[in-house]
Amino acid sequence: MSEFWLISVPGDKTNLAALERMNTVTSKANLSSNAKFVIPDLKVGTLDSLVGLSDDLGKVDLFGESLIKKIAQYIGEVMNDSAEKAQENLLANGVDLISYLSRFEWDMAKYPVKQSLINITDSLTKQMTQIETDLKSRAQTYNNIKSNLHSLERKTAGNLLTRTLADIVNKEDFVLNSEYLITLLVVVPKTSYAAWQKTYESLSDMVVPRSTKLVAEDTEGGLFTVTIFRKVIDEFKAKARENKFIVREFLYNEKELQSEKDELIKLEADKKQQYGPLLRWLKVNFSEAFIAWIHIKALRVFVESVLRYGLPVNFHAVILQPNKKSMKRLRDVLNAIFRHLDEAAAANMKDVGMDIPGLQLNTQEYYPYVCFKIDLTSLDFEP
Repeated sequence: MSEFWLISVPGDKTNLAALERMNTVTSKANLSSNAKFVIPDLKVGTLDSLVGLSDDLGKVDLFGESLIKKIAQYIGEVMNDSAEKAQENLLANGVDLISYLSRFEWDMAKYPVKQSLINITDSLTKQMTQIETDLKSRAQTYNNIKSNLHSLERKTAGNLLTRTLADIVNKEDFVLNSEYLITLLVVVPKTSYAAWQKTYESLSDMVVPRSTKLVAEDTEGGLFTVTIFRKVIDEFKAKARENKFIVREFLYNEKELQSEKDELIKLEADKKQQYGPLLRWLKVNFSEAFIAWIHIKALRVFVESVLRYGLPVNFHAVILQPNKKSMKRLRDVLNAIFRHLDEAAAANMKDVGMDIPGLQLNTQEYYPYVCFKIDLTSLDFEP
């Protein structure tokens, strides 16, 4: 995705003409795509309150940006099979983010302009905080299911020495409920099958003849059963190990094996059941969080424009989508067209040779005009 610049300039005739000149130059030189960004008449309050609100909005802005990144990232994690499909879920009011920004409309129903700027800011902050709280809760629930399922699935993915045997062995493979006999499971390398068949009966006394059977194979070897008398277990294990036959520590317990199978089935069902509602929630609340965040940007432009250009309120806001290859040139054009708004700032930028695109004041880049960035590049998913 792209980076956007949300700028404002005073609304007098001189600066309206400068805006027109900016639109003409940037269009002809293919420097950016521009659109009006309409901010309604909001309650100004006192200048002192605006100064304090300016600092608060900066913090809320960072919080909002962090929140939409978290939701977008989690959508990518949930839909880890398709970056393209994950990207399709990043919408605002049902449209792609670029369209939403280029046709921004203040939501009068959610954020009535009759309220004070502080109340609107509080409302937006509470909304985003609640979304973050819900996100943590839902993500924890889903991640626990995923983690437990992954642990069980990992048991089925190992080799015959380590993997679970719940889906491999059957009751019929074992001698059960015998006071004297026990069936062992032995992992034999593929290259040693013949040696196993030739020697297993003589690895110790009291091995039941012709009791071995191949019950499973992987790329490295096979899992064989063998029935022996309980009293020679230790001797048989030692002799088997000498011949590079590994006896697995395994005791057939039908209830435990069935419980493991049931748990796997349950977790798979739980994950499937959670997936749809979770993805819908993420999609809806990404939209809500993104819209709230852009309203915060609008508030920042309003407050900064009043502080910068004074009363009565009279400014025009424009959103620019810079051409990635022409950002420095675009910034130079903007600074040239609007340098009259703050000659000192423009002169200082000229003194540093334009290597720094804006003065750094309180970590916020400063230009002759009001400017806030909307960086959506972090919302891109790796294919």
